[in-house]
Amino acid sequence: MRDWLLYLVIAGVLAFAVSSWWGVRKLKAKHTRSAVWEETHSPGQGQQKVAVVMNPIKSRSDEARTVIESACAAAGWVPPRFFDTTAEDPGFSQARAAIEYGADVVLVGGGDGTVRVVADALAGTDIAMGLIPLGTGNLLARNIHLDVGDLHGSVQTALFGHQRFIDTARMKVENSRTNTAAEHTFLVIAGIGMDAEVVGDTNDGLKKAVGWLAYTEAGVRHLPGRRKRVSIALDDQPEQSRKIRSVLFANCGLIPGGIDFIPQAMIDDGMLDVVVMSPRSAIGWLAMYWKIVLKHKRNLPVMTYYRSGKVVIKCAEPMPTQVDGDPSGEATAVTVRIAPRSLLVRVREDVARDELASGAGKSGNSQPRRLP
Repeated sequence: MRDWLLYLVIAGVLAFAVSSWWGVRKLKAKHTRSAVWEETHSPGQGQQKVAVVMNPIKSRSDEARTVIESACAAAGWVPPRFFDTTAEDPGFSQARAAIEYGADVVLVGGGDGTVRVVADALAGTDIAMGLIPLGTGNLLARNIHLDVGDLHGSVQTALFGHQRFIDTARMKVENSRTNTAAEHTFLVIAGIGMDAEVVGDTNDGLKKAVGWLAYTEAGVRHLPGRRKRVSIALDDQPEQSRKIRSVLFANCGLIPGGIDFIPQAMIDDGMLDVVVMSPRSAIGWLAMYWKIVLKHKRNLPVMTYYRSGKVVIKCAEPMPTQVDGDPSGEATAVTVRIAPRSLLVRVREDVARDELASGAGKSGNSQPRRLP
């Protein structure tokens, strides 16, 4: 009798595993991408009201201010209006003030945190955002192919470049232990688990000295660790149980160092690319490393990709989260949603033209790129 009960339990577990696996397989096949690198358009050469949300503590902020003022004067425009962030307010009230000023374009001079805050205010409007990358990662700037070391070039693009709509995403972070909740807009990659641990434990002094390489040092320290069980639900489908080290939600996938961490992620396709990482040992981490660096297309059991417009993750114990490289608190549940083509950004005309000429996924003209 006990043997029969054991067999029934095993059969039930296997049936659950197969149904869970099949549900994910169907989900992966269900979604197609709607657009990639849509045709850009010129904002016109007329008078523009320019507002600048600037983080004044960044090392090149004074230089950026001078370059922006000079460019506006040379164009015969009214002087730009500057709104400086503070330690108490990283840009929320400044972005609202820029909108109330009636700006045609809001330039963001700062790092990824400042860009996120301003994007949150501009999303859903027809006001363009121009990037003046002054931070360590400059993640969105890299993904729209700005030269983050060329300050003058970035100003020219922000003021006189073409523009296009991109997706934004929002992550709701809930902690049942503390009964707290918060929502954060992000533009590139958010995550829960080890990636957030690394972000939160990166040495600020080292980051100032060596830039984004400081994350590597923190990453090595956090490689040892145990996997944690979470439930994952994609697009309101049934929950699926996984043991994970980290889950990433990507709107686009280029990170510092020129690494296309998630090549499938496209900034205007109306989808999140979800990466579940579950290595047990150093061998698993090494396999993931070589897959990313060498762009192997073979599937790895410890690194699985899904595509979704909404993701819900729940865990029994609080886990750290991050949005675009900034810690966003511990959570027992996160809900991530995409907002398709909700933000207007200024981009380099030559890059957009080259992307389209190469057939890089213009809507209706090419097949969507497949998951590995």
